[in-house]
Amino acid sequence: MPSIAPYGSWTSPISAHDVASAGVTPHWVDVVDDTVWWAESRPDENGRVAVVRLLDGEVEDMLPAPWNARNRVHEYGGRPWLVVGDLLVFTHWDDQRLYARDLRDGTVTALTPAPEHPHGVRFADLRPGPPGEVWAVRERVTGSGRADVARDLVAVPVSGGEPRVLAVSHHFLSSPQLSPDGRHAAWLGWDHPAMPWDATVVCVAEVRADGTFGPHRVVAGGDGVSVCQLDWDGPGALLVIADPGGWWVPHRVTLDADRASLTPLTSVERELGGPLWKLGSRWLTPLGGGRYAVLTAHGLAVLDEATGEVTPVAEELTAWTPTLARHGHGVVGVAAGPRRGAAVVRVDARDGTVTDLTPPPPTPPAEYLPVPRVRSFTADDGSRIPAYVYAPHNPDHVGPEGEKPPYLVHVHGGPTGRNHAVLDLDFAYFTSRGIGVVAVDYGGSTGYGRRYRERLRGQWGVVDVADCAAVARTLVEEGVADERRLAIRGGSAGGFTAAASITSQRIYRAATAKYPILDLLPWSSAGGETHDFESRYVEGLVGPLPDTDGRYPARSPLHNLDSLAGPVLLLQGLEDEICPPEQAERFVAALHGSGIPHALVTFAGEQHGFRKAETIVAALHAELAFYGQVFGFATPGVPPVELRR
Repeated sequence: MPSIAPYGSWTSPISAHDVASAGVTPHWVDVVDDTVWWAESRPDENGRVAVVRLLDGEVEDMLPAPWNARNRVHEYGGRPWLVVGDLLVFTHWDDQRLYARDLRDGTVTALTPAPEHPHGVRFADLRPGPPGEVWAVRERVTGSGRADVARDLVAVPVSGGEPRVLAVSHHFLSSPQLSPDGRHAAWLGWDHPAMPWDATVVCVAEVRADGTFGPHRVVAGGDGVSVCQLDWDGPGALLVIADPGGWWVPHRVTLDADRASLTPLTSVERELGGPLWKLGSRWLTPLGGGRYAVLTAHGLAVLDEATGEVTPVAEELTAWTPTLARHGHGVVGVAAGPRRGAAVVRVDARDGTVTDLTPPPPTPPAEYLPVPRVRSFTADDGSRIPAYVYAPHNPDHVGPEGEKPPYLVHVHGGPTGRNHAVLDLDFAYFTSRGIGVVAVDYGGSTGYGRRYRERLRGQWGVVDVADCAAVARTLVEEGVADERRLAIRGGSAGGFTAAASITSQRIYRAATAKYPILDLLPWSSAGGETHDFESRYVEGLVGPLPDTDGRYPARSPLHNLDSLAGPVLLLQGLEDEICPPEQAERFVAALHGSGIPHALVTFAGEQHGFRKAETIVAALHAELAFYGQVFGFATPGVPPVELRR
């Protein structure tokens, strides 16, 4: 018989250490000579990114410590490794240079010169060039400001030496690729104030005999059209994922001497692409015979060009990382589902058979894990708000009769992110203790077409806040959640929405904001407190600068503390260049002496997002203790967090 205990205080076998251990995350999957390779983030190695391969059924480390295949181009990074012959070429986090590891004897050689200043020159999105070269996006720091950055496409000799500039067509560049006949190159470009999900263009240029590029021409994309992936489809055509019809779907770009034509491969109104946050992301890979493996908002599918049909496969895998690669008659990638964490898998495209290439992360007994329930809520403007409800669940406990559980409204980042119906041990840590979680795909989320994404245009801090509040109110009205114990939580852009919600809505009693944006004007090109990639993002989300109608302070949590509805917990990495610690520090300084409980917990050596196991554990402990102290339930085994007033 389950014992009766207050919600929030249930004893759970899911520890914060379990959550951290599940953070071993594979990404950047590819196939080299029919062998599957990938990169792997390891919290227990201070977040180091290793490169591994699967050989004869065994996972083999191909990049041992202390090498760390990670880069900070755009601060979110891009594809960090590439095999060229007998060399593993990779970006190394410590100095951001390109290196090559000889796969025959293990020797490592620097390919690019040491930068004048630490991290002053960075590389990402590594691609094969002509023999003896690797093509890449290079990012160079040009001044003392966070946005003082320039980029170009470069060719790096695998024998080492100064990179050769290939193109400088736009402020932002991605996906440099050589045509099969070696005569042309294609790449993506865009300029401020657009973000890549707003507008990008496809550039094509002739590759001259000396390896330099001729003048480029734009063959697809432009105002109001986003291209998130491109590949050559023979010497005279490109495959691109673009959204001229409002949905990211594959198109063929046919090239000729005078013009280029853009033809969709399907007429379905479904998202088959996504936001290009990390350079080198892949949502599509050709399977041959006019068939393509594609990622939808709900999993993997096969697109048949002859019919335009998109047929789901392996439907038990509901969330995929955009890193697809063809492997024989199938594809390999990183996928998760409602009952399993992310792992490297192979799916046979003919019959949908799933083969685990790595075991899914170890999980606690299934009876302690919540199964997400897909819901649809109604926004104030009548729009549909998708969400995933993770109810409190623990076979050993039930709540007291008549008591409703506390609930956390989880806000994803981006804000062009989205949630998926997957196992999430971060959520299970709370649900197994009697705290419900609802993950909201508020207006602005991707996966629902450009129209839904642009509900947030000019309305950040309004639509996202209102949508989350509408979901919370509905759960209270349905008798699912305790209206006196509602909290909102999120990281990055989700941290902004969490903080904006607790300073503008009376429905919440507490908020947790991880590495958040708290003061909008400094977090813009006018204030200089964020990095170049997002320095003008806020102009599309809030409004153009100069701020003529006061939107920026009106929507900034830091300037609305007089309407703060409850205690706030801030969790912040001290090396964060995207949402710098100065914002959290000013927020806490402004709260000093207010009488409202608050805490700022900082983590040395962490950037944007937490990668170290010790940080993940400490952050979860602090968050659970915070809710216990605010909502009045015991948190055995978890140290209290010091709340100031």
